[in-house]
Amino acid sequence: MSREARGQPSGPPCLLAFALVLGEREAVVVEVKPWDVHGVGYVDVTVAYPDRVLETARLGAESIPEELQAGERVLVSSAVNMIVAIRRP
Repeated sequence: MSREARGQPSGPPCLLAFALVLGEREAVVVEVKPWDVHGVGYVDVTVAYPDRVLETARLGAESIPEELQAGERVLVSSAVNMIVAIRRP
């Protein structure tokens, strides 16, 4: 059975590995909780993907847009299935 028939992407192995490691998905912000540790700012952000899966990440303030609010549509950048940044489309 081919990769496409199994629902897996096809292409050169190096491109497949890249696609599995890095990615970007649309989501809606559910919650934003800023906090700091010894004066260093962090933000706990929970997002909901179109398939209703929720994911929470703890990011540095530099990794999210200023004044991010619940209900905003965003693009979530991931590396190895972990959120590394959030940006507005």
